[in-house]
Amino acid sequence: MASPPARLTEEEKEHFRKRGFLHLKNCFTREQAESIIKDVWVRLDIDPTDKSTWFSGKRNMPNLNSFSSADFSPKAWAAICELCGGEDRVTAKSREWRDGLIVNLGSPEDEGKEVDPRELDNWHVDGDFFVHYLDSPEQALLVIPLFTDVVPGGGGTMICPEAIPKVAKYLYEHPEGVSPRMRPRGHDEFKMEKDLKWFMDLARTCSDFVEVTGQCGDVFLLHPLMLHSATPNPLRRIRIITNPPVSLNAPFEFSRPDGNYSIVEQTTLRALGKDASPEGLGDWRITGPRELVVPERMKAANRMKQEELERLERERVRAGATA
Repeated sequence: MASPPARLTEEEKEHFRKRGFLHLKNCFTREQAESIIKDVWVRLDIDPTDKSTWFSGKRNMPNLNSFSSADFSPKAWAAICELCGGEDRVTAKSREWRDGLIVNLGSPEDEGKEVDPRELDNWHVDGDFFVHYLDSPEQALLVIPLFTDVVPGGGGTMICPEAIPKVAKYLYEHPEGVSPRMRPRGHDEFKMEKDLKWFMDLARTCSDFVEVTGQCGDVFLLHPLMLHSATPNPLRRIRIITNPPVSLNAPFEFSRPDGNYSIVEQTTLRALGKDASPEGLGDWRITGPRELVVPERMKAANRMKQEELERLERERVRAGATA
């Protein structure tokens, strides 16, 4: 059985403040995971026993169904709320997890090869749908539930705790707002989808990397400014995760007279060399409007969703005919 919800220990809280992530074990069962991923091969239109039919790399699948995280994984939901300062600060829609699975199958070219994390080409900070500020409420936490076992070298997400202070400093210095690709407001390419160069250059300045590995049913909770990247999966074992968004009802606050900072806020303050005193960041405020951005991926996701629904319907009809 999955572990019941429990308050985070002081050691877990301090680990998050220091490293920017938590690895929670046994948050849901393998049977629960199977209920979510049982149709994945049909949806992807590939043969699980024939790697020649597999696509290369990873694929972000569209959402077809949703379910309550509080029911599916009470332990993870309780930790999410505690890190964010309480359930009242978290949006109601953050309860919803979806089957927009992220499948990593590796590729023949990368099979058996090791890669230097600094040379990965997918480094980024989540949130391609809004203009970023240090206090942005749209992305309050990054959640990674493991729907399969993920072993070292098995395509687990690579994270870079060392980069959190660097990202935080950049956002602190740009209260006017930056694009999802970190172009400051006023830049010619502001809000335009370009390359990940800013993030890739940042990763090359770092040496502290952690591969997200664990057992099916584990959940990783990451600080919203955690730099992370997909990896090649040289073992070519199917790796399935998802990344349900967590958002806040109001922006993060870094000057709280009552000192009631969330653990995420405490982590950001520490990253900027500040303690969690009531003064916090003083009179720091954003100077630009909060804006949403429509990412290009949405067009592809809508097309993929229709194709998957058609395949599932054909499989339903076929199964009915042979019953």
